[in-house]
Amino acid sequence: MKNILHVVNIYFTIPYFLGEQLNHFANKGYKMHVICSPSSELSNSAAIYNYSYKEIPIIRKISILMDIRAIIKTAVYIRKYKIDIVTGHTPKGGLIAMIAAFITGIQTRIYFRHGLVYETSRGVRRRVLMCLDRLTASLSTQVICVSESVSRQSLNDKLNSEKKQAVLHYGTCNGIDVNRFNKDRIDLKTINHLKQVHNIPADSIVIGFTGRLVKDKGIIELVKAFDRLQQTNKKIFLLLVGMLEVRDALPEETVKSIQNNTSIVCTGYINYNSIENYYAMMDIFILPSYREGFPTSVLEASAMGLPVITTKATGCIDSIIENETGIFVDHDAQKLSDAINILVSDKEKRTSMGKSGRNFVVNKFSQELIWTEIEKFYL
Repeated sequence: MKNILHVVNIYFTIPYFLGEQLNHFANKGYKMHVICSPSSELSNSAAIYNYSYKEIPIIRKISILMDIRAIIKTAVYIRKYKIDIVTGHTPKGGLIAMIAAFITGIQTRIYFRHGLVYETSRGVRRRVLMCLDRLTASLSTQVICVSESVSRQSLNDKLNSEKKQAVLHYGTCNGIDVNRFNKDRIDLKTINHLKQVHNIPADSIVIGFTGRLVKDKGIIELVKAFDRLQQTNKKIFLLLVGMLEVRDALPEETVKSIQNNTSIVCTGYINYNSIENYYAMMDIFILPSYREGFPTSVLEASAMGLPVITTKATGCIDSIIENETGIFVDHDAQKLSDAINILVSDKEKRTSMGKSGRNFVVNKFSQELIWTEIEKFYL
């Protein structure tokens, strides 16, 4: 039996990056462990997904004292539970994991590169973030990039050698549960109830987004585009499923636009275990992001039969087939508005893209395909 340790910095990433993967490998005889910053949800999650865990504060920003403590505590855990394989996720979780695994002599050290956080940074900050990513990669024995575009950019930026780097199948870190994300399995009563709760009329067209409400996700442009669309169409609603955040926060003007517009619904935090119900409320999914690793939300939306509008940013460019499962758009409010309007005014196109999108995800991104690739590294 091999002991596998995953290190993440925040609980929120566990259901997205791992979820049923933990049960899958536990059922195959592996012993799964997770190190994560303290969270009230960890205990319940560990029971659902069958893993042991240790709460160790791992913060996003650089803090030499706290980071050293996290490395030491992680190293102690590795030795105490005789860990065989260490996997690090996100820039900070990956850095802590790879340093701790290296100094404790772990032979299989896997760094999952979920994106390139420095892409939207400039100057000294950008150089520091790139250097930290290079350090993490140098201490790993394998770097797994979550998309082909992240892989290409990593090599362009000389983050590591090509022979150390891989992509799982067509990409992602965990694949998509195509049985769960299937609109045919959602009770119509559930959809209608949620629309009533959020005061969304049954005959409206819902444009949806899931994720952090921050500048990097293109929320400023999305809100401006929606304001323009509303001038000619009063039956559209914008459903923002996610939280406003302090890091990369939206300007006050955008926040007020969201709060004061009765046709914009902002749900706040929604437990990932019920997120498919919110996709089921939508008619169009949109992610006007400036950077991604591989946008899981786009694949989940496609699996739910939704047409997608997204950008050609790193990660996003891999997530749709242009004019077949979705539409690419620039980071521009007017062009975003035009793209949304194309789908709002053409129900047949929405339906066609939605069907193609589900087929795309089922054939290339189902979880079993990704888990098979992951086990190759374990073995």
